[in-house]
Amino acid sequence: MEFQFMGKIERRLFLHSLSAGVAGGLTGLISQALAADAQAIGQGIRRIHGEVSVNGKPAREGTPIRRGDTISTRQNSDAIYVLGDNAFYQRADSRVDFGKSSAATFLRVLTGGLLSVFGKGNRQIATSVATAGIRGTGCYIEVEKHRTYFCLCYGAVVLQPKNGQTVRYKTTHHEKPLWIENRAMSSASVVNHTDAEIIMLEEFAGRGSPFAASGGSYSSSQRDPVRSK
Repeated sequence: MEFQFMGKIERRLFLHSLSAGVAGGLTGLISQALAADAQAIGQGIRRIHGEVSVNGKPAREGTPIRRGDTISTRQNSDAIYVLGDNAFYQRADSRVDFGKSSAATFLRVLTGGLLSVFGKGNRQIATSVATAGIRGTGCYIEVEKHRTYFCLCYGAVVLQPKNGQTVRYKTTHHEKPLWIENRAMSSASVVNHTDAEIIMLEEFAGRGSPFAASGGSYSSSQRDPVRSK
């Protein structure tokens, strides 16, 4: 599935318009993404707030992220990081395990929430109740005790609920958010992630927006915007 990405000038204008319409730390992060246009993709942790650890050790901006690592955030903490051509915004009270290079599963969200954008190539991501095979995709996952929230923000997915039937579908703009609980899947609302955050992550990964400039936008009132330091 191919998407119409903005040109460089159009993308920068759109990001400037986004930064004018959002508050606090997200404005600064969009500015960082704009500044990074002419630079190589920066790897590792790009932004950190509160208590974040990598493999149980305190992390800071610039801490590398590698396959096989576990990233954990404490209460009121979050982090943005880049691994290869993939970028991630990990929410508070979350734990994410990256599989080793030989493992079939690229990452596993154990607790909390993770917004991700992925480059070319197949990836498999997992929670306790489902696995998802994706390619060049953006998605948001939030794990609760017995169920998982999954929003394919754009792209294509092969979704396999635990003990359930495999489903395949595509989206361009959050059309099919789901709650997954073992065999059952049910429709959900779009919550706890925004277009501005997705565009920001794509910029950190060295790409343009997956959404057309006139394609509308979504912002959630159910979560505070990104905090400044």
